[in-house]
This record gives sequence, structure tokens and C-alpha cells, in this order.
Amino acid sequence: MNTQTGGIQQLLQAEKKAREKIEEARKGKQRRLKQAKQEAAAEIEAFKLEREREFKAHEARTLGSRTDSEKLVQEETRQRLSELSGSVRQNKEQAIRRLLTLLFDVQPRLHENFSRGKM
Repeated sequence: MNTQTGGIQQLLQAEKKAREKIEEARKGKQRRLKQAKQEAAAEIEAFKLEREREFKAHEARTLGSRTDSEKLVQEETRQRLSELSGSVRQNKEQAIRRLLTLLFDVQPRLHENFSRGKM
């Protein structure tokens, strides 16, 4: 019986060693997964930073040209307003005289729909 007990003890020890190896393998797998996640997060962050830098550079180029366009439009608008103000100053008196002439030059007459015979 002693050999049977020794054989059982050997089997139990072998089973215990197998469990330990399996547990060690699981822990190793978890460490590798954790490390892979950390590396992936670092790569993602580096990629995000690079894309952000590229976007900022593109935005600066685009906004730079937009700013130039805005300045050009503002200058053209200012120039056009200046021209219109000058035109108003030149023609103001003439326009007022014309309006007053039309306003005070009233010529009374009957409307064409009014018939004299119906009164």
C-alpha cells in the first residue's frame, strides 16, 4: 500500500506543479496583455499627437490664407464705402432739390376711373 500512497502523492505533487505552471502561464499572459495595452496606448497617443501637429500646420496654412482674404475683402469694402460716401456728398443737394421739385409740383387732375356724368 505504501507504493500506492507514494504513487498518489507523486500524482498530487505533479498535479500541484501543473496548476502552478498553469497559474504562472496565466500571470505571464496577463503581464504580456497589460504590456501590449500600454504599448498600444503609447502608439495611439503618439499617432494622435502627430495628427494634431499636422492638423495645426494645415489649419495655420488655411487660416493664414483666409486672413489674407479677409483683409482683402475688408480693404475693398472700405474703399467702396469711401467711394459711395463721396458720391452721396456730391449728389446730395441735387437729389434733395429734385425731390422737393417733385413734391411741390402738384398738378391736380381727376383720376381716369372717375366719370363726370355720374355725380
